[in-house]
Amino acid sequence: MADEQWIPGSKKELMSAIEREWNALMGVVAKLDETQMTAPDAGGWSPKDNLAHLAEWMNVLMGYHIDRRPAHEVLGVPEEVTKGWDMEVINPVLFQRNRDRSAQDVLDSLKRLYGDLTAKLDAMSFDDLLTPRHADDPEKRPLLLWVVGDTTEHFAEHRATIEKML
Repeated sequence: MADEQWIPGSKKELMSAIEREWNALMGVVAKLDETQMTAPDAGGWSPKDNLAHLAEWMNVLMGYHIDRRPAHEVLGVPEEVTKGWDMEVINPVLFQRNRDRSAQDVLDSLKRLYGDLTAKLDAMSFDDLLTPRHADDPEKRPLLLWVVGDTTEHFAEHRATIEKML
């Protein structure tokens, strides 16, 4: 997560920002045809791969960060994959898992997870989101930081990546 992260001042502000970034992402995705959806960039990721990645991390947000289930169980991977939260280990595993899925399957899953996530966030109070994510965190960083990081910031980051491919 970024050092200088934007923090919403209310639940309404959070949900509005999430919806705005989601709509911007979906606006870019709507411009892509099937060939563009599956064409890899110089790094080997297609727009479909970026969307599958977002879906995986929304799932992590719900299952690990919000519901506090073990990360490896949420991701359905061996425990050693999530030890130390090394993105150089985790993201390639997720990429390989999703690489042969169809663009439509990935998009359908992404939209379903977005609906699940927004429903889960709607059911939470802003005070719940301000609770420290980890009880032993000396900085007492709120769950809200992970919510913003895996929604608005992540959507914007991958939208920009996909836009560069157009």
